[in-house]
Amino acid sequence: MSQSRPASMTAPDPDRRPVEVRHDLAHVPLAAPSRTSGVLEVFRRRYLLRLMVRREIKARYAGTAFGLAWSYINPFTRFLTFYFVFGLLLSRGSGMQNFAIHLFAGMVLVNYFTESVTAGTRSLLSNKGVIAKMALPREMFPVASMLVSLWHAIPQVIILTIACVISGWVGDGPLWVPDAVGMAAALLGFILIMVYGTACGLMFSCINVIFRDFQRIVQTFMNIVPFTVPMMYPYYLIADGERIPLKFHDLYVANPVAEAVMLIQRGFWYPTCDGPCVVDPATGAALPDFVNDLYSRGFIMLGIGLVLLAVAQFVFSRLEKTVPERL
Repeated sequence: MSQSRPASMTAPDPDRRPVEVRHDLAHVPLAAPSRTSGVLEVFRRRYLLRLMVRREIKARYAGTAFGLAWSYINPFTRFLTFYFVFGLLLSRGSGMQNFAIHLFAGMVLVNYFTESVTAGTRSLLSNKGVIAKMALPREMFPVASMLVSLWHAIPQVIILTIACVISGWVGDGPLWVPDAVGMAAALLGFILIMVYGTACGLMFSCINVIFRDFQRIVQTFMNIVPFTVPMMYPYYLIADGERIPLKFHDLYVANPVAEAVMLIQRGFWYPTCDGPCVVDPATGAALPDFVNDLYSRGFIMLGIGLVLLAVAQFVFSRLEKTVPERL
């Protein structure tokens, strides 16, 4: 009887094939080294994205004694300043509860947005050495800048949470108990900033390579952002029509950063209030804390932000071809 040979003896050894056969790459389709699928390609290369984020975080604190502890020290001292200046001195008799928390909650997202946009605008110029040496999606740099800014926002959220808890223990209001709707609103606020910050970073980073003064223009507008949201003042000052005409109200609340600020205030500031958060000091009547259609506006602005992100990706893909030669 004939014995069957083992499969290892009958199968051809690929290492013994001729060199010209083993190195025949005619069946492999050619592709440009820089071809990517945009932002989606960035998240497919998550390992490389993590390396970029860690690199930027370490670079910001290189040579410092406290390192990442500064991410907590700076927002903590900022909150104490707001508490004593705005919470104890300037908010007396204003009819507004826990104004320091109202202010700091808004500042968390305002800082996140301004840092994402400014760092994203500079991201290509700041990484020109990496761009010249490595073939990788150039969208990686604005996205990494947005994630680094998100990393710096996390300590501020922790300090904000601690402040909300302490306000219920030492103040006259109720104990702070976050509700599901409020936390979902705060999360939606963060998502809005992520989408709009990434879109602006993508679009502005390429423009900044072509026109180097553009980052200074962006910084100028970022200095105005804190005054265009209900953070240092309550929302009702815009809604009552006494200080600015009501026809500008819709324009004001169309600002996605203002929407995001009110969403995070709904999650953190609103549960710290005992009854209405804002009342008329003269009559005691409740005043509006937020825009009426807060949640529906949030989802509408999220849809608009995704469209803007697609537009930013289109602009980036058209302009990035000129980036290497201009760097």
